Amino acid sequence: MIILGIESSCDETAAALVRDGREILSSVVASQIDVHNQYGGVVPELASRMHLEAIVPVVEQAFGKAGLRVDEIDAVAATRGPGLTGALLVGFTFAKSFAWAKNLDFAGVNHLEAHIHSLFLSDNPPEFPFTALVVSGGHTNIYNVSSEDDFELMGQTRDDAAGEAFDKVAKMLGLGYPGGPVIEKTAIGKDPGLISFPRTMLEPESFDFSFSGLKSSVARYIHTENIRTDSEKAQVAASFQEAVIDVLSAKVIMAAQHRANSMIGVAGGVSANRTFIKKLSEKARKKGIKVFTPPCDLCGDNGAMIAARGYSLIRKGRLCTLEQDVFSREKINTSGF
Repeated sequence: MIILGIESSCDETAAALVRDGREILSSVVASQIDVHNQYGGVVPELASRMHLEAIVPVVEQAFGKAGLRVDEIDAVAATRGPGLTGALLVGFTFAKSFAWAKNLDFAGVNHLEAHIHSLFLSDNPPEFPFTALVVSGGHTNIYNVSSEDDFELMGQTRDDAAGEAFDKVAKMLGLGYPGGPVIEKTAIGKDPGLISFPRTMLEPESFDFSFSGLKSSVARYIHTENIRTDSEKAQVAASFQEAVIDVLSAKVIMAAQHRANSMIGVAGGVSANRTFIKKLSEKARKKGIKVFTPPCDLCGDNGAMIAARGYSLIRKGRLCTLEQDVFSREKINTSGF
């Protein structure tokens, strides 16, 4: 089964063709970073307009790279939510119309489930059950994953997502957007323990996260210490990044141990942070736990993960109707309903 996967939940317009939920035939991503960079974050209205401009060329490129014709695919899948409503509507409506016009099965995919399914697009995926950390600009959630369809939410952020905190701190420091890559690059060579920023762990048994206090602490430090030079900014970046890494690592390892899982999968944009993955892997290894991530080009939003999740839904008959719509915020495990 060859599925066209379409993603437009935030600031990337993406399309991919995937065979049997595992083999990527093509994957095309049109980024909007250059447009949103000047604002220090995503502007929803601009994102929606750019999706409208990019959706047709991106899909055409996906077919061209795969060397396939439209009549050679079997189904279509698109992100249904969560995400920015206007952005979601572009990809979801295009995909729904495409499937209807070509008489193809169509599945609406939960973006968070798709990130977890991106782990299965690697040559060495985790085995069930495993603990999954979905960490990006919009989400920081922990799940116990017992099958390709069963995702139990164990913890989530109570305020800012980790990726959002990276973006906001990068903006405070005048480093640019997106914050994750630029902070990781800026922090290289600096002692991450030099500045003691808070690690908010919440209640002893909680798997939830909170990064608003850390963000506020960094803002106060920048102001009171009058941080101006590149070296000073790099030091703040290193210490901030270390605080985020410590909290993410502690929580996801604790969740894995709670369920006696020997594997952790990390997906979402922040999983591309090699400093984080290296330190998490070292800490997890000491507990007898192995860490898995998607290929680097699949850590961010992409159409391949949508097609992969769509495959598992479509072959079980969990399809979307023409009447169903997108959702901006909703719990995981709502795909196709």
